[in-house]
Amino acid sequence: MLKEWTPRMGYVAVKKTQSALPQDIIDRENARLMAAHMADYEALGVRLARVGVDIEHVVDRLMTLEVGIPSWGMVSGGTRFARFPMPGEPTNILEKIEDCAAVHQVSGLTPRISLHFPWDKANDIDEVRDFAHAYGMGFDAVNSNTFQDQPGQRLSYKYGSLTHSDAATRAQAIEHNLECIEIGDRLGAKALTVWIGDGSNFAGQNEFADTLERYLDSMKAIYAALPHDWRLFIEHKLYEPAFYATVIQDWGTSILCAQTLGPKAQCLVDLGHHAPTVNIELIVARLAQFGKLGGFHFNDSKYGDDDLDAGSLNPFQLFLIFNELVYAETRAKGQFNPAYMMDQSHNVTDPIESLLNSARAIAGAYVKALIVDRKALKEHQANNDVMMAHHCLRMAYETDVRPALAMARLRKGGAIDPMLAFRATGYRAEKAKVRKTRAAHGGGIV
Repeated sequence: MLKEWTPRMGYVAVKKTQSALPQDIIDRENARLMAAHMADYEALGVRLARVGVDIEHVVDRLMTLEVGIPSWGMVSGGTRFARFPMPGEPTNILEKIEDCAAVHQVSGLTPRISLHFPWDKANDIDEVRDFAHAYGMGFDAVNSNTFQDQPGQRLSYKYGSLTHSDAATRAQAIEHNLECIEIGDRLGAKALTVWIGDGSNFAGQNEFADTLERYLDSMKAIYAALPHDWRLFIEHKLYEPAFYATVIQDWGTSILCAQTLGPKAQCLVDLGHHAPTVNIELIVARLAQFGKLGGFHFNDSKYGDDDLDAGSLNPFQLFLIFNELVYAETRAKGQFNPAYMMDQSHNVTDPIESLLNSARAIAGAYVKALIVDRKALKEHQANNDVMMAHHCLRMAYETDVRPALAMARLRKGGAIDPMLAFRATGYRAEKAKVRKTRAAHGGGIV
């Protein structure tokens, strides 16, 4: 049975009038798996009931989880060395929207697209909005780009953008962000994400305090232009392309800037933007405690900002992050509304399949966090029973919650097994027949 669910973050729900994938093939795959799925679901329900958890409540909660899709994640990624396009990948924003709709159709988890400008700039913004709405897709936070010079750009960002020593260059970067807000407002987005690569590669290149002052002055102009119901997400990153000192390098600088700018400014956490040993779940708890956790870019990493599939290397860390998110939601009593998005680079896989892989990992981590016995956990913590407190988390993490994920997808009209259903449609092969193959010009993610 298809249930209704409430969209997060105040976005307007849109009604789908066409499908990216043949629904009859998805239905056929679901019918083939239905008996086994129902048996697994009933077994999980019995197991959860033994520890006082109602599986229907868990599924209902899961159905409220929504994760944005990055438009730039729909094409083959790359490194500094090379990029290897795959047949059938999108070559323009409308084709990207089609692929995003395919992900959402089988996953039921990704109803909005995050656009990046000027990568996704279009002559007719209304056409882009209407095209997405026809597929039942809305728009997530829009992203500005002042870390690259674009064709025809008057002033260069080689030495910085919002923090540049030249006032005219800063004004150009501010104007670009204001344009992103205007476009996003027409699309129905509700937030702007600002990440800059500004910083220095040599000691003495910049004065640390001066660059941060210029950043705040620039961001104040952008903040002042936000619509009343928008948020401004400040994204930090430890290094790259500035390797000696990045202006917005960690969550400490990010929260200080967000507090300075005002209540609409919040911090965005990209899971790959930290040093390898940083305790990200602790950062999540701190930002949430002070009302400045704006959202996430979900991915995974081994060495740095690898942008691997979420949960593909460190699924326990992803669970621990959601454990903090669920606890923060409980503490906030309805005032906690972070924006979730996947930000990944798919160098050797089909981007659609990688995003389906990540959506499953994110949903699974959320469900496992929901079934943590928090009453017992609190008691063990109060009694300093270290091992039993840890045991509470391990028991939830080690529970096979896949039947709950499948039920949530099914009730949203999606697939019991999204990967198998997607492959059964032959979508990528069909698109390879009608889409031009992208040229592989050097490296990069776009």
